Amino acid sequence: MDEEADGFVLVPRHFEDDNCPSYLSDIEQVVLHLDDLSWTLSCYLHDNPELGFAEHKAHDALTKFMGSHAGWKVTSSAYGMETAWVAEYDTGRPGPVIAFNAEMGIATAETLQKHKIGGKILVIGTPAEEGGGGGKIKCLEAGAYDNVDVAIISHPGILNNSPAVRTTAYTHLDVSYRGRAAHAANSPWSGINALDALIVAYNAVSVLRQQTHPDDIIGLQITDGGNRPNVIHAHAAGVAVLRATSSRRLQELRRRVVACFQAGAEATGAQVHIEETLGYKDHVPNRVLATSYARYWRAMPNAPDPPLPPPGQYTLVKASTDQGNLSYALPSMNVSFAIPPGEKGGQPHSPDFQKASRTRDAFQRAMRVAKAIAGTAVDVCAKPGLLADVQAQWRLDMASMAGQEEPHGKAASMA
Repeated sequence: MDEEADGFVLVPRHFEDDNCPSYLSDIEQVVLHLDDLSWTLSCYLHDNPELGFAEHKAHDALTKFMGSHAGWKVTSSAYGMETAWVAEYDTGRPGPVIAFNAEMGIATAETLQKHKIGGKILVIGTPAEEGGGGGKIKCLEAGAYDNVDVAIISHPGILNNSPAVRTTAYTHLDVSYRGRAAHAANSPWSGINALDALIVAYNAVSVLRQQTHPDDIIGLQITDGGNRPNVIHAHAAGVAVLRATSSRRLQELRRRVVACFQAGAEATGAQVHIEETLGYKDHVPNRVLATSYARYWRAMPNAPDPPLPPPGQYTLVKASTDQGNLSYALPSMNVSFAIPPGEKGGQPHSPDFQKASRTRDAFQRAMRVAKAIAGTAVDVCAKPGLLADVQAQWRLDMASMAGQEEPHGKAASMA
């Protein structure tokens, strides 16, 4: 999508046009030195899957790994969650604070120290991203990112290599109808059919789909279809999961879907109860961070397919992540990278992808991403004015998402 289509404004930034970014060789040395340890740790985590908020093996392995490196202060069971944790490396010199959500922080820290660059690096263990657990949101609410300037994460797949990833916002609605039971043959007129109310709503949502945006997604499920066929059903229930390309767009979609559920109640006389479980906001990519990442990615040889998107173009992934909520609180980069697919070309959350992600080739793809991520973080700390550009871009993006114009003055002076 181009800039006119998505409504974003790009803050101009002119990087030096060198073939090898300044700190790449130092970062590569650190990553190479950690290769065996990182591979062993990766395999251990892969071979010991755990449920959200119960990632005890992962918590213990990662905190031990971080604590084994000099200069890191590790806090276990952080932010009121047993399996959250944080590792902090402070150079002792003033500078930006960069948070990696369990990414390549060691290479960044060692490069900063070698070149006497100021800044602080946090590696935050954020549990329960999958299944709507929202570990990053809980960390955000607990103050984990209060003094953080930039948050960075990556996620594997098989389709995209991109540092400028948009994701969808989503929410979850539990809907129940309460009617009045009656015998369907003897006295149906005395009943109120809750299942009819749900069917009316279901069909109304189906009709609504004709007039929704192409990227709006409505998923429906009937979880309680009534009691027996010879009664007027006193209770029925369902679930709706809604996704849209922005939080603002999601609120409009939610309003229209809720109207359909209310229409079911109005048409039948049943009572409706709607309970919302808030999901994740869309992820808003920071294009200044993406530009820095692209320089490091392209400076390394043998870049795998697919190629990075052109400058100024983002990649829409129709999935959701709690990193999206962070992107509304501070500048964020959510990197998507492609690993070699399995035999069946299975996407994430499939057995085929699970097998493919355990290969050495997949690990090497992840290490390439780690180098570019680490380089981006070092650039933010080392290059005068780059953090200001990142923050100015973020403010413009937030104003765009809110449908407002960015005030001139401070942001303009930092561009």
